[in-house]
Amino acid sequence: MRLRSSAAVVLSLALLAVPTAAHTESAPSPVAAPAAAAAPDARTQHVLAISVDGLNPAAIRRLGRTRAPHLYQLIDQGVSTLNARTAVERTTTLPNHTSMLTGRRVTASRGGHGVTWDDDRPGTTVQQAAGHSVASVFTVVHDAGGSTALFASKAKFSLYQRSWPQAIDRSFTRDDEAATVRQVRRDLRTRTRAFTFLHLARPDRAGHEYGFLSSRYLTAVAKVDDEIGAVLDTIAAEPALDDLVVVLTSDHGGAQGSRSHSDASLLANYTVPFIVWGPTVDRGDLYQFNPDYRDPVGGRPGYGAERQPVRNGDLANLATALLGLGPVPGSELNDAQNLDVAL
Repeated sequence: MRLRSSAAVVLSLALLAVPTAAHTESAPSPVAAPAAAAAPDARTQHVLAISVDGLNPAAIRRLGRTRAPHLYQLIDQGVSTLNARTAVERTTTLPNHTSMLTGRRVTASRGGHGVTWDDDRPGTTVQQAAGHSVASVFTVVHDAGGSTALFASKAKFSLYQRSWPQAIDRSFTRDDEAATVRQVRRDLRTRTRAFTFLHLARPDRAGHEYGFLSSRYLTAVAKVDDEIGAVLDTIAAEPALDDLVVVLTSDHGGAQGSRSHSDASLLANYTVPFIVWGPTVDRGDLYQFNPDYRDPVGGRPGYGAERQPVRNGDLANLATALLGLGPVPGSELNDAQNLDVAL
């Protein structure tokens, strides 16, 4: 991981989750460009990871810069790819988010986290699924003395608070996206967290109800763009967050017209965006910055491939690297912390 300064924002765009409310055609005010880079020896102190649930990268292209100005500003000003990959085994929400937080594959017998279900199961933990202790980005940050928080717009994300109760200092998991965005913005203004995870579910909900890439789904993605813009406005207004890194990724996509994304063999389901933006981040294509990784084009490489694609599960060890910490113990995705966002 080579960074030139302390201020950076990384967005790993998993599939964007957006509300179904009507979207105004007037574009929000664009976010200011990142400030000049700080001293080379400075270190990022804050990371905000954003997962937009069910974001097919095709939606970003279809909305364009007029209806998705904040996403495009992050793309234009940062390092990105719209051809990252999900976990190989599953293209569903909890399995992929658990990979994002642990840096592990899904299959427990192969060293994975073991979370294969995708519904709310009170009392369950990641440790029970794996059959042993499992570390996460939350535990790494907590053990280093940093504060953490989780804000999710699906109640089933309570799985993570149960799994790492001592390592997550603030948890808000509710089926209410507007409330989730209000809570994370308030927390950013009033607390100093080393690592914050924000989950936005609108696109996924719209896809299940109206079909992925439908007009209602695209409206939901546009609404999520508004929400991301509001969060970025909050960050920009807080001088203490000048070094904040945003990691935004998605758990899965969704095929045109389909109301399901569970078939892990479909290109539209396993393709997600990954965007990195900030003062310490260069501009360009993420694969060109990382010759050790390989753009999979339309393929679905397994974990044994000599060169891996960028995966949403790289988020955990990208976040720890940006914070100057070691990899998540037991992880394998980006465990060398060699996903570069600056030359």
